Amino acid sequence: MYKMKPATKILLAWIFIIGTANNVMAQTPSVKAVQQKKTALDTALTIAEVDFPPLLVLIDSAIQHNAMVDYRGWEIKAKEANLTTQKNYWLRNMGIQADTRYGTFDNFSSTANGQSTTLQSITNKQMNYGIGLYIKLPVFDVINRKTQVRQAMAEVEQAKSLQQAQRDEIEQIVIKQYEEVLLKQRLLSIKSQNLGSATVNYEMVEKEFRNGSIPTAEYVRLSDMTSRIKSEYEMAKAEFVTAKKILEQIVGFSFKNPVLSEK
Repeated sequence: MYKMKPATKILLAWIFIIGTANNVMAQTPSVKAVQQKKTALDTALTIAEVDFPPLLVLIDSAIQHNAMVDYRGWEIKAKEANLTTQKNYWLRNMGIQADTRYGTFDNFSSTANGQSTTLQSITNKQMNYGIGLYIKLPVFDVINRKTQVRQAMAEVEQAKSLQQAQRDEIEQIVIKQYEEVLLKQRLLSIKSQNLGSATVNYEMVEKEFRNGSIPTAEYVRLSDMTSRIKSEYEMAKAEFVTAKKILEQIVGFSFKNPVLSEK
């Protein structure tokens, strides 16, 4: 039986160790490959959740900043002032009148002496004045005053009802737009996750295509799918930003801007 020399045994052992190490290194991802994979994952677009205030706060702010609600408030004040005027309308028929005159006046006087009467005329300069109260009672004002007051009261209530209707309309608009923004944000988050996964998949397929592992048709199909997913993400981002800006315009202040950029 052939016996190996000690030097030959040592050489074969080193060859076996080196071959095993190369095999292990071939099966183990390199640090560079791991870093590349991490970079691909980091291309997924991240979205920071917008910190929205409570819905009641948004509704109150929208009502405070709505020009139509403000207009309705001033209209109520105008109607209340008109009601006060109608209630005090009867005072127009009462008043104080004063009169003052200065000039040359002819004063006549008569003196009765027995069976005869003597009439005398005296001309002199003097100042005459007078003061007094007056009351007028127009029949139409007396009959129609209650009707005018009731009409003014009805106008005040009508203005208040219109203001409340405007408040209810604003509340419905805020609720609808608030839910619209939350929906757009959730959809954008889903589109962002899809885009991140598609980006990682596309980079892996691109490497395989360069190595000749997949056909050209499959590479083109996956490239088109990735472009379509990115387009859907951009549309979802634009819809979310638009819905958020509309809500900000309604409530009168801005929210924290979300992160909508690639790392």
